[in-house]
Amino acid sequence: MSPRRNRPKGDGLSGPSARSADDDRSGRYGGWQSSEPWQGEEWSVRHVAGASAAGKTYRCPGCDQMIPSGVPHVVAWPEHSGVDERRHWHKACWNAKDRRTTRVQRSRNAPRF
Repeated sequence: MSPRRNRPKGDGLSGPSARSADDDRSGRYGGWQSSEPWQGEEWSVRHVAGASAAGKTYRCPGCDQMIPSGVPHVVAWPEHSGVDERRHWHKACWNAKDRRTTRVQRSRNAPRF
């Protein structure tokens, strides 16, 4: 019995049939990417699967809590700026972003990240 192929036969990595990283952004991180309006501008929103976030932790700007390694979450950034402005959000925090206050209140001894 032959081993299972992970790619279709015609999917070579070189030549005219090769795709760039920008061609299939939805498959790179295990989620999908869309565009959403928020605060008067368009935001790129990418849903990240937990497996592609393994070994990394992020701080959610919505709740100011850590997103643990391996947890599915959302990455969002304004479309007019580059990916340097992207922020990692809990999915629930991103969905509730319009119901939150404009400034996160921190305790006196909470670290600023």
